[in-house]
Amino acid sequence: MRRALPLPFTVLAILGAGFVVLPVVALVIRVPWGEARHALEGVGASTAFRLSLEVSLAATAISVVVGIPLAWTLARITFPGRSVLRAMVVLPVVLPPVVGGLGLLEALGRGGVVGRWLYSALGIQLTFTTAGAIVATTFVAMPLIVLATESGLRSIDLRYERAGAALGGSPWYVMRRVTLPMIAPQLAAGAVLTWARALGEFGATITFAGNLAGRTQTLPLAVYQARETDPGGAVLLSLILVALSLVVLIALRGRLAEAR
Repeated sequence: MRRALPLPFTVLAILGAGFVVLPVVALVIRVPWGEARHALEGVGASTAFRLSLEVSLAATAISVVVGIPLAWTLARITFPGRSVLRAMVVLPVVLPPVVGGLGLLEALGRGGVVGRWLYSALGIQLTFTTAGAIVATTFVAMPLIVLATESGLRSIDLRYERAGAALGGSPWYVMRRVTLPMIAPQLAAGAVLTWARALGEFGATITFAGNLAGRTQTLPLAVYQARETDPGGAVLLSLILVALSLVVLIALRGRLAEAR
């Protein structure tokens, strides 16, 4: 039998829900539905939408490929400075995105610590390019897959892995057939949250890659620019971002619940 919450808790819960829901409802109310097509064409929504998908999916793929081994190392290997490395990996989550973008600029920009060598030796320039936007979004989004994976690895019973090894399974076999299936919900949740964070990235991208239509202008950057010249278009683009995020989160709500 479920017990009702005390009245003060119920009131606070309603206030909290209203605080979260109100901005989304306001966007729906303020959308100029009668001029939607014209507004979207005016702010270059299709180009920004395509670029956002390309950048966020690429950033998520890179984060998964690099972040899972990194999480595995942090969770399973003891070495000097592990706590410092973990703090540095998680830092982009709490770091102001514009500070992260500035750090990337000083490190990988054309005159940066590493970027200078990339440009002079290999002719690679990341700033003001789509690749630069991917780098910026990966920097701020990858910690989420690392945190989710490490949490999953620390929560499973190591006896299952030991049993697999005792039965003759190689480390790679145990990883594929025992460990990864057990932490699949955490991996799914981490990947979804990483993608959502990459899709909404703004500060690091505009600082490191700029705001160039067709090259680095993702949907959040297009919203920022449209807000100055076409408020209706900005509201429409914002609603697109909200809809994309909600569709993915609702579709994967089961996996996200399993990951808790």
